[in-house]
Amino acid sequence: MKNLKILLLAASAFISCHSKNNIYDAAGTFEAEEVIISAELGGEIHSLKIQEGQVLPAGKVVGVIDAVSLQLQKEQAEESLHALKEKITDVAPQVRLLKDQLAVQQVQLTSLFREKTRTENLLKLDAATGKQLDDLNTQIEVTQRQIQVIQQQIKVQQNEVATRNRSILSEKEPMQKHIAQISNELSKAQIRNPVPGTVLTQYARSGEFTTPGKALYKIADLSTMTLRAYITGDQVARIKIGQPVTVLVDNGPEDYKKLPGTISWIASKAEFTPKTIQTKDQRANLVYAVKINVKNDGFLKIGMYGEVALNQIP
Repeated sequence: MKNLKILLLAASAFISCHSKNNIYDAAGTFEAEEVIISAELGGEIHSLKIQEGQVLPAGKVVGVIDAVSLQLQKEQAEESLHALKEKITDVAPQVRLLKDQLAVQQVQLTSLFREKTRTENLLKLDAATGKQLDDLNTQIEVTQRQIQVIQQQIKVQQNEVATRNRSILSEKEPMQKHIAQISNELSKAQIRNPVPGTVLTQYARSGEFTTPGKALYKIADLSTMTLRAYITGDQVARIKIGQPVTVLVDNGPEDYKKLPGTISWIASKAEFTPKTIQTKDQRANLVYAVKINVKNDGFLKIGMYGEVALNQIP
């Protein structure tokens, strides 16, 4: 009687296992797109406010790296840029002085022309001499040359100052770009989480020294998990991208959880069956990898085993 009970239990377990294995068409493991966040700046980590399992939104500042030396470089560059303004020469005072001299000469020239006209009239009346007229003409020529010299000096002065100022101002744009470059480096001192997800592994702690490219933590979006499964060649014709399927996950020794999934990717070529994967048809040597997106309610974990039924199970 005791042996009969044992045989009945074994048969029941075999039937249950056999029926479970026949429900699914493919099997695989769950994975998520893992992103390793690395430092973009070298220095001491002042703070890194994360914990494994913590859910982080995209764009959140989670830490700060020491950047005092960069801040000092930026301040020095800004002071140098400000000093350029002190080097620029204002041509206005010098030109104003020359223009005042020019105005005096022009007044004098006008007076000489009036004197010349008066002398010419007196000469017609024999009340003046030709020498007087010649002297006036000579003074007029000298004054006109002086006016031309002053006008030329104004142009030379303006050109020299403009050239000197252009040379000084040519340093402005490179300095501005240098400041922008330092500002960009300073922005990297803030450790900003780039993608939403859950912190899987923390590699660094506050107080440690880091370098550019050194891993700080690993994060993954677990709201939607991907089941990578393998199907046989005769099943490929039955599936397409966007097709709904049923995903089965063990939920105790005798039960499993049914979740809706959607096929998001199908491999373009076959590969040999992975040793860790068992397909429905054990005689198949080549299989195709597929990815199935499944909304995660918190039950699914990375590496968890899952099964796929191509025909949705009610």
